[in-house]
Amino acid sequence: MNLPVQRIETRILAIRGHRVLLDADLAEMYEVTTKALNQAVKRNAERFPEDFMFRLTKEEKAELVTSCDRFSRLKHSTALPSVFTEHGAIMAASILNSLRAIEASIHVVRAFVALRKVAASHAALSRRLDALERKHGVHDEQLKIVFTAIRELMEPPKKPRRKIGF
Repeated sequence: MNLPVQRIETRILAIRGHRVLLDADLAEMYEVTTKALNQAVKRNAERFPEDFMFRLTKEEKAELVTSCDRFSRLKHSTALPSVFTEHGAIMAASILNSLRAIEASIHVVRAFVALRKVAASHAALSRRLDALERKHGVHDEQLKIVFTAIRELMEPPKKPRRKIGF
């Protein structure tokens, strides 16, 4: 099986303060249909509390479709997709009970862990910058400029709004 962690990381979305995978993406990784995944989840609903899996609202679905071309297939669908947190993805693998789902869940967990490490390293770097700025920032204007530039580089890129019309 060849599921690189980087490929999975690109599928992980941030919704409602959680890092999640869309049901269709998870089903693709586990090599089942989205319908089969959702049916298995429905049969085992007690295993999926709100912090493991939740359905998107109409507004969240619309935002997803407009912000990413990859989700254009959802545009005309009447169903609201489900999203799975890291724990929900593991639980889904356990109820699907296939070798492929188990193997893919290992890669999914590794992708979530890698994202957590990146977030932690950003937080640690930010704390160190704060300490350096307190120590040297008030005395040296040049260092203050450097600290500001580094903080700007740490921020995720802002997506430009598409212009409508001409």
